Amino acid sequence: MIQRLQTVFLTLAVVLNIAVFFTPIFSRSIEDPQVWIGYGLIAALVIASVLNIYSIFLFKDRKNQINWVKKASLAQIIAIGFCVGVLFSLGGIGTYLWDEALGTSFAGLAFIAQILALRFINKDEKLVRSMDRIR
Repeated sequence: MIQRLQTVFLTLAVVLNIAVFFTPIFSRSIEDPQVWIGYGLIAALVIASVLNIYSIFLFKDRKNQINWVKKASLAQIIAIGFCVGVLFSLGGIGTYLWDEALGTSFAGLAFIAQILALRFINKDEKLVRSMDRIR
């Protein structure tokens, strides 16, 4: 069902991915002379968000939903990699880079929300399987 707890976590992951676009780490990645870094970050965040939104509506087919959330998690890991790469190219976490670290942490928190959504989808799947055994 759409009102399940995994929907809340997937929605939170989408919101956190959108929030990365409004942080300095995104603007720094766009200003980078290596243009592909900014485009890679954009692509990874958009793909992860779209896959999360798509998997929200797969609530009737939990096995398929698990597969799509795993694919979104892979895209999220790539986005985290781009964020960390940009952060360390700026000189690491220093006194003046807390805003950039905040954007990177948003991407990390979105990944954690996806992992929690996977956990709750698996719990639902186990619950349904146990009910099928009882019948």
